[in-house]
This record gives sequence, structure tokens and C-alpha cells, in this order.
Amino acid sequence: MSETLNKDQIKNLLPHREPMLLVDELINIKKLSSATAILNVKKDSFYVQGHFPGEPVMPGVLIVEAFGQSAAALTAHGLDKSTYENKLVFLMSVEKARFRSPVIPDCRLELNIEAIRSHGRVWKYKGEAFVEGKKMADAQWSATIVDRK
Repeated sequence: MSETLNKDQIKNLLPHREPMLLVDELINIKKLSSATAILNVKKDSFYVQGHFPGEPVMPGVLIVEAFGQSAAALTAHGLDKSTYENKLVFLMSVEKARFRSPVIPDCRLELNIEAIRSHGRVWKYKGEAFVEGKKMADAQWSATIVDRK
């Protein structure tokens, strides 16, 4: 049976807070392997008012940020608590990011993420973003686990 994390549980794993916490739920979790993140894109989301007035679109860079946050939550949740205590996950690189269709408010954005490999504190991931089964974006990225200051 796969695990699920709600927003409060995600807050226990990530340092992000409103309005920059972009993951509402993490479902179908396979420990340190894969998960689906849910982001409810709303009309009143902070990024919608100015991007673009009259034609609101979720910025692609925030889709990439949501990929990164989802992967960080997946990794933090899978690691032993003592290993992850006082650590942060930082994005290192983004590769092959493609934006296929605009993400319009009032939708449920589903991010399917997968950990491709890890070497020490460096992890590589890939992900695909969907709205109602339609692929909206995909990317690969790397992140590292660092000590909190």
C-alpha cells in the first residue's frame, strides 16, 4: 500500500511556507523512489494576479519549483529522521525542462516524480506534470542535501 502525506506533514519535511509552499499533497509514495504531488492551482494564487492580467498562467519556473519541492519531500520522507535532521535540499541543476501547454488556474496539477539515482548527498530526478491526463510539462533536475546553518 502506498503512503500519502497531507500539507501539514509536508510542512514538517520542508522549510517552505505560504505562499511559496507549492505542494498540497504527496500521494502514491514509493519510498525514495517515486510519488505523485498534487498542487491545486487557484485563481487567487500569488503568482496569478500579475502573470498575466486577463490571461492567468502558472509560471513555468514555478512548475519546476514544485517539481523540486515534491522531490525534496519524497527524499526527506524516505530518509531516516536522524539522517535528515537539520538538513535542507537545494536545487543544483535543471535539465531538459519542457513546457507543452499553459497551466491555467482552477486546475489540479499532478506531478509524477521519480528519483533516478543518488550518490551520497546528490540526487537526480525526473518528472512529468499533468492536468486531467494531459502532459503540461516535464523536466529532469538534480538536488543536494546540505546542512542547515
